Amino acid sequence: MDKLIEALGPVFAAGFAVQQLIELLSPVVNRIKSRKKEILGLSSLVIGLVLSWGLGLRVLQTLGVKTSPIADVILSGLVISGGTDGINSIVKFLGYAKEKKRVDAGLQ
Repeated sequence: MDKLIEALGPVFAAGFAVQQLIELLSPVVNRIKSRKKEILGLSSLVIGLVLSWGLGLRVLQTLGVKTSPIADVILSGLVISGGTDGINSIVKFLGYAKEKKRVDAGLQ
């Protein structure tokens, strides 16, 4: 589990960077109040996809899931665009899965 979290560290860092960049862009986009949420959401998605593709950050590959590279880039871009919440959701899910295995094995 520690190696997995270590492997997802760069994805977490990228998500944090996207979150901070969106915070910086927010006052600029405030002038377009009716579309602010859409503009910031699309901006974070584009940045997440660029980071995923450009830096080779692959969430599914890290988790050991075999899929097409394009699907992995898209999913990774979505996770990164979610900021720290995106990667925290994955880490929580993995923690729950690990705990369930322990309970099923009677190692509680």
